[in-house]
Amino acid sequence: MTCNNNEIADSVFRTLDRYFRDLDGEKPAALYDMVMKNAERPMLEFVLRHANGNQTAAAELLGINRNTLRRKLTEYDLL
Repeated sequence: MTCNNNEIADSVFRTLDRYFRDLDGEKPAALYDMVMKNAERPMLEFVLRHANGNQTAAAELLGINRNTLRRKLTEYDLL
């Protein structure tokens, strides 16, 4: 099964739509940080698992520098 960028974007859109409906008129706070943290951590976990724990391979898959990956893994307590 392949997933294209539109499917990921659609999933985020649907999730945000549900989130705003669940707020029932309340104002969200720090929405950007919430979305990024809730997307970034599982992405890092998945890619690292897909790369069998190889941080260099994971960084290549993500298109980021290995040092950036290590910083993010430390930030999310994934090391």
